[in-house]
Amino acid sequence: MDHSHHMEHAASSHGAHGGGDMGEMCNMNMLFTWDSTNLCIVFRQWHIRSTASLVVSLVAVVVLAMGYEALRSVSRRYETTVNKRIAALPHEQSEDVTETTPFLATGQYQVAAGRNSHVVKAVLYALQNFYAFMLMLVFMTYNGWVMIAVSLGALFGYLLFGQSTSSTKDNACH
Repeated sequence: MDHSHHMEHAASSHGAHGGGDMGEMCNMNMLFTWDSTNLCIVFRQWHIRSTASLVVSLVAVVVLAMGYEALRSVSRRYETTVNKRIAALPHEQSEDVTETTPFLATGQYQVAAGRNSHVVKAVLYALQNFYAFMLMLVFMTYNGWVMIAVSLGALFGYLLFGQSTSSTKDNACH
C-alpha cells in the first residue's frame, strides 16, 4: 500500500499550519554554524533576514554583553560603598550619633543597615544572574558570528568597567 500521497499532503500543508511561509521560520541550529539565514536570536521577533539586520544585531549583542559587565561593576561599587558606610556606623546606640552620621538616619545600627543593603545586593545579584543566563541563550544560537559578538562585548565591557576586577570569572554562566 502506497502512503506517499499522505506525506506529500502533510509536507505541502505544513506551512499553512505554521501561519506563514517556510522561508520565514526561525532556523533553530543545535550545531555550530556560520550560516545566518533565518537566524532568530532568543525571540522570534529578533529575526535576522538580511546582512544589514545581522550587522545591527551583532552590534546590539556586543552592547548587551557590555551592559552585563557594567551591571557587575555597579554591583561591586555599591557593595564597596555600602560596606564602607556600614563600617562607619556605630555598633550600638551611643551619645555620639548625630545627624551627620553617614548613610542612615540617627539611631540605626550596623546590623539594620546591613540587612537593608543586603536586600539591594540580592536584587542586583538576581539581575546579574538573569542577565548572564539571557546572554547564555544568545550564545546558544550556536552561530559563530553571535558567539564572537558576545565575546567581544565581554572584552569591551571588561575594558571599560572591569578596572577594579580580577579577570578570573566567578559567575557560573556567561
